[in-house]
Amino acid sequence: MENTAIDFKNHFNNYVQNLETYIMFQIKQRTLELTDELTKKGRKPISLSMGAPVDMVPEFAVETLKNCLDDPSIHTYSTPKGEKFFTEAVIERMKTRFNVEIKADEVFSLIGSKEGIANLIRELINPSTDIKNKDIILIPDPGYASYGEMVKVSGGLGYGVPLTRENNYMPDLELVLENLKKDGLNPEKIKALVINYPNNPLGAVATKEYLQKCVDFCIKHQIILMSDNAYSEIYFDDNDKPLSILELKGAKDVAVEFHSFSKPYAMTGWRIGWVCGNKQIISMFGKLKSTIDTGVFKALQLTGAKLLNSKEGEEYIHSANKKLKAKIDKFILGLKSLGWQDIETPKATFYLWIKTPPKYREDSKAFCKDLLEKSGIVAVPGDAFGVNGKGCVRLSIVDSPENLDTVIERMKQDGHTFN
Repeated sequence: MENTAIDFKNHFNNYVQNLETYIMFQIKQRTLELTDELTKKGRKPISLSMGAPVDMVPEFAVETLKNCLDDPSIHTYSTPKGEKFFTEAVIERMKTRFNVEIKADEVFSLIGSKEGIANLIRELINPSTDIKNKDIILIPDPGYASYGEMVKVSGGLGYGVPLTRENNYMPDLELVLENLKKDGLNPEKIKALVINYPNNPLGAVATKEYLQKCVDFCIKHQIILMSDNAYSEIYFDDNDKPLSILELKGAKDVAVEFHSFSKPYAMTGWRIGWVCGNKQIISMFGKLKSTIDTGVFKALQLTGAKLLNSKEGEEYIHSANKKLKAKIDKFILGLKSLGWQDIETPKATFYLWIKTPPKYREDSKAFCKDLLEKSGIVAVPGDAFGVNGKGCVRLSIVDSPENLDTVIERMKQDGHTFN
């Protein structure tokens, strides 16, 4: 009997049908296609694309995980909210790190912060195909590439909040609101403001004064404030650590904050994090979570709980940040030797945000294409992070010092200079 392929695309909702494949997966697929060819010509791909630390996870975490796996109770269903030992560890961490008081009903475990942000956005939006009737989420531009797609697939509208050098990456939110009105959109449809400091892709941080303005803006306009603080532990000055939005006056009236183990501990594959803040928002969030998953594996929660407040965890963060700082400083010197002079050294994160060489006429996609196809250097075009990313490229400086040196050498040999 002849097989007849059935096209099920139309069975999926309009939002999913129009969803773009995540930019990092697009880049990874193209890199895989070229790997053999590039390797043969001595340009085996070196990735500066993924925001994923390459160091080994803390040995303390590995040993803790191993030691708990023989306990039969560790393999049973966990609670979506998080086991008591995990939520208590989060409460302690928020107090010792940020001096923020969190109660048990103000915290919820996550399968990584990305999942948590996506699910909260999903809960906030009433889907609509009518642009004038869409619920609105204010998102950073440039910002994490998934924010816009999270909003789109939920049937809402992501409205960009411009982060530019001119506004020091801390835009006037009232001006954003006025521009939204000029664009013919209804400010009453705004459900939430997403902020991300330290920022991906810019590496920018926000002042305490600006974060207070974000809180005050959301209180004034009755908007939920979602703080993506995944990079809070990747910083280079112990006297200027990134803040929690919950440190600000009135924040718990409107805000929740998302944290992750992925970046500070190189635990990207472990998929564990938490959200904490406004009690009512956490409670509503938990209603959806309890219907779609049964919580993080208890062994991961136990390991995370012990790591969060351990001496070993703090030592790991300090050591990792020191190595990152050295790699970033050296890489910037390499770029400057190739003609890039106007580079802002990040205070946090492991990203560099650089301008596209003038010869590409601000076409960052073409520049990244040449970097990959000629030199095996994998970078991300700034356009992937929003319209304000045009003419820029994001580089993730997480690879080994040797590979980073090789990147600079290849750029020099292959003519990838700024001028």
